[in-house]
Amino acid sequence: MNSPPGVAALTINTRISHTVRTLTVRDDLVGWVISGRKRLCTPHGDQQFCANEVFLIPRSTQWDVINEADPGGAYQARIISFAPQLLEQFFGRFGQFAAAPVLRSCAMTKADEAFMATFSHTLAALEDPLVSNAVREHRAQEVLLLLAERGLVFTPMSSLSWTDRVYRLVGQRPEFDWTMASVSRAFLLTASTLRRRLVEEGTSVSQCVREARLETSMALLQSSNLQVSEIAARCGYNSHSRFSAAFRQRFGYAPSRLRS
Repeated sequence: MNSPPGVAALTINTRISHTVRTLTVRDDLVGWVISGRKRLCTPHGDQQFCANEVFLIPRSTQWDVINEADPGGAYQARIISFAPQLLEQFFGRFGQFAAAPVLRSCAMTKADEAFMATFSHTLAALEDPLVSNAVREHRAQEVLLLLAERGLVFTPMSSLSWTDRVYRLVGQRPEFDWTMASVSRAFLLTASTLRRRLVEEGTSVSQCVREARLETSMALLQSSNLQVSEIAARCGYNSHSRFSAAFRQRFGYAPSRLRS
């Protein structure tokens, strides 16, 4: 799907209940639970979202995520993610919401008729290869406007950390052989400058590459019927066994567990 860089759609559809540990949300998310339940857990408490409920998760927050399938059924959720540049466009067009209280944690709203119509209209545009990026971005802003009028406003764009910049770069091509040299060249920086900036944020290029690849693999396992070996290759792993070991270390179970 050729989505514009500011917005993307994802359908999670699995019959296997599972946990995604320590998930860092990179972009603002709006998700509609179709069946099953989603739980978002932090040391301060949990919040559960059931069928026909909508969850909003602001970027740069971290959660343990539990997707629970219905007994004998499935967990399904439709998700739209909004990158910071799309938020910047939204506030440029609807400046009246720039001073509104913003979401600091997850929030919920009902999937009523107005939401379902707007959200479905946007999903249809994102999933239609004949629809232009301009129309897709316009539809995505309709979702943000609907939510803002309900008092649910994401934070305006702020400067991205270097960790986020590297993560986003790798996420565009997780299969590429990313190294310190290739990443620093992409940002027109010397390797030593990029290394220093990441060290200040408590991470490294190799950690960012690993996390981006494994989070991409989790999304593909949840949203596609691809074989595990194909997902491993798409995420930069030449060895199925190395991928499975890295996935198990990160999430606590083998990728094959998400295949019923």
